[in-house]
Amino acid sequence: MPTLADPARRLLDDIPPAGSRHNWARSAVAVVDGRIVTGGPGGRVTAHNPDATPVDGWTGPGDSAAGERYAVSLATAADRLVVGQRGPDGRVAALSPTTGAVRWRYETSADVGTATRESLLFQPYVVDATVADDTTVVAARRYERDGDERIWSSVVLGIDPDGAIRWRYHARASPIALAAADGRVVVAYNRCSADHVHGLVVLDTDSGDLLANWDPGTEGDRRVGDVAVLDGGIAVASHGDKHGYLLDPDGGERWRVDLASERSVDGETVYAYPTHVAAVDGTAVFVTGNTFAASTRDPDARHPREHTVVAVDGGDVAWTHEIGGFARGLAVDGSLLAVPSAQHFRERSADTHAVHLLDSDRGHLDSQPILGVASAAALGNGTLAVVEEPVEYHDEGVTRGAHRLHVWQG
Repeated sequence: MPTLADPARRLLDDIPPAGSRHNWARSAVAVVDGRIVTGGPGGRVTAHNPDATPVDGWTGPGDSAAGERYAVSLATAADRLVVGQRGPDGRVAALSPTTGAVRWRYETSADVGTATRESLLFQPYVVDATVADDTTVVAARRYERDGDERIWSSVVLGIDPDGAIRWRYHARASPIALAAADGRVVVAYNRCSADHVHGLVVLDTDSGDLLANWDPGTEGDRRVGDVAVLDGGIAVASHGDKHGYLLDPDGGERWRVDLASERSVDGETVYAYPTHVAAVDGTAVFVTGNTFAASTRDPDARHPREHTVVAVDGGDVAWTHEIGGFARGLAVDGSLLAVPSAQHFRERSADTHAVHLLDSDRGHLDSQPILGVASAAALGNGTLAVVEEPVEYHDEGVTRGAHRLHVWQG
């Protein structure tokens, strides 16, 4: 799949347009057994053929329960498709990947509590899920505010194949990502409280026992943006110091690379958070996000590494590629990497709406513009699937794009 041309397309559910700033997660996509599975509003999950048509007889669940909810996390294995929601009960379910039938459900609100306000921001949120051997591992969180104080309640669950909860790991922190390998699951926390100052913990997959932890050791509550397992180590995108790390399995540092730390640009001190990392054919590939400033909420300057893919091999930067807009995630298959880019946080331009295809050795291969914003991407079996969401910039009053599935084969 060296180039992206002539995708199959299909409209999905109606969804309100995103705004000038990034909406919270509302969509998900995965490639499993040659099919494409999408998640979206109402907690609905749908399976599609490579030509983007629905799979006959596949009956993924929707949810008629009251309240705004979205299927936002998907994890796949040979015998299960795990779906996590953002909504009133923070539901997680395991489906048959063949038929879409529900095998079990669990409401993470039993562990993290229920929302204190109606806004989706305050609803329980299954931020990530993975299947490690026979264990489904799920990270869920809930946010609230008490005056100026931000409060997070979170849980990581180890779930048996029949849906029984085997173990729980609670933290007063905000989990953002999971990665699993060799009987261990690594949990990244992007914001921490005084009660939990570890940006990263390593848990035993079978028991949930704490095996190791790590933290950038910086001031403030920002800790880690993403985590991936790489060559027996742990690749970390650090929010604390805006660096990329490779750690050994016990949290010892192997290398550290500056990705987007503070620097002076046109008289302003600016920085950007590393938001994602993936292990791509033995290379750690990081993606940075929006420019922020030390002294103003709306800087004129732009960090030279904002919205940039940075490949690091053995502690050295191998190549970089600018994507122009905020990346909602990463998708990996072998040596290929797909990056969906959405709005630029400060400069509103539809030119940033795209999906980018890259190779771990060669860097950028191709980019495909998307009318709306690319909100999720998945790679597998020679297939690239991207979910588009509509967007309406506040100073235009024009809706661009639609909630739509794009599929490339190659």
